[in-house]
Amino acid sequence: MISIDNLSKVFHSRDGAKVFALEDVSLTVGDNEFITIVGPSGCGKSTLLRLVSGLIQPSSGSVAIDRTIVIEPRQDTGIVFQMPVLLPWATILDNVLFPLKMLGRDVTGGIVKARHLLNMVGLGGFEQKYPRELSGGMQQRAAICRSLIHNPSVLLMDEPFGALDALTREEMALEVLRIWTEEPKTILFVTHSITEAVLLADRVVVMSPRPGRIAEIIDINLPRPRTFEIEAHHEFQKAAQRVRGLIFGNRDEQQTSS
Repeated sequence: MISIDNLSKVFHSRDGAKVFALEDVSLTVGDNEFITIVGPSGCGKSTLLRLVSGLIQPSSGSVAIDRTIVIEPRQDTGIVFQMPVLLPWATILDNVLFPLKMLGRDVTGGIVKARHLLNMVGLGGFEQKYPRELSGGMQQRAAICRSLIHNPSVLLMDEPFGALDALTREEMALEVLRIWTEEPKTILFVTHSITEAVLLADRVVVMSPRPGRIAEIIDINLPRPRTFEIEAHHEFQKAAQRVRGLIFGNRDEQQTSS
C-alpha cells in the first residue's frame, strides 16, 4: 500500500524564487491497484512520481510504502520513464538484467525471468539485439521488462508512451494491462491522455494547475479485461467527460483569474 500524506514540494529557481510544485497532496493506493494521474502541464504529476520513488524528498508531508517512510529509492519499486533510457552498448537482454547487477542479485538466475518477460511483450528472439536495432515501441517494451526484472511490488510509469506514435501507444497501453493482469502490481501511471487514463485505471486522479493539488479522484467502474472497444461504453464516456471537464475547467478558471 502507498500512503501519501499532506505532501508538498517547493523548488527554488535560479534567482531564488520559490516554485510551488505540489501542495497538500494526500492519497492512499491499495495493493495491486492501478491509478492513473492526469492534469495540465506543470501541475506536478512527474514530481509526485519522483517523490514516491524516493528520487527527491518532499518539502513537507510524507510518502510511505507498506508503512515505511520513503527516504530513498527502494528495491521494491520499478520506474519507467517517457524515454526508454537503455544502455546503447548493451544487448537488450543485458539491459533487462541491469537492475539485478546494480542490486547485487543473481544475474544468471535472472536470465530465465528476463527471457520470460521479453517473450511476454513480444521481444522473444531480440535478446541479443542492441537498442539502435529496435523501434521506439520495442525499446519501451524492453524498458518495461527492465523495470519488472527484480519483481517490484510498485511500478511507477511517467508518461511511458509520450514519445510513441498513436498506434504504437494504443498497442502499448493494452500491453501494460496484460502485464498487470498476469503479474499484478501497484501502479501509478502519469499520462496526458484522458482516454488512456480511463482505459487503464481503477481510479483516475485529476490534478489542478500549479501548485498541484488533487482536484478529484474518479472511480472507474468498468469491467475487465478492457480493450479500446470499451470507449463506446456509457460509463467510459461519462468518466472521460468528467476528467476533461475538471482539467479544462480548472485551466479556464486559472486564465480568468490571472
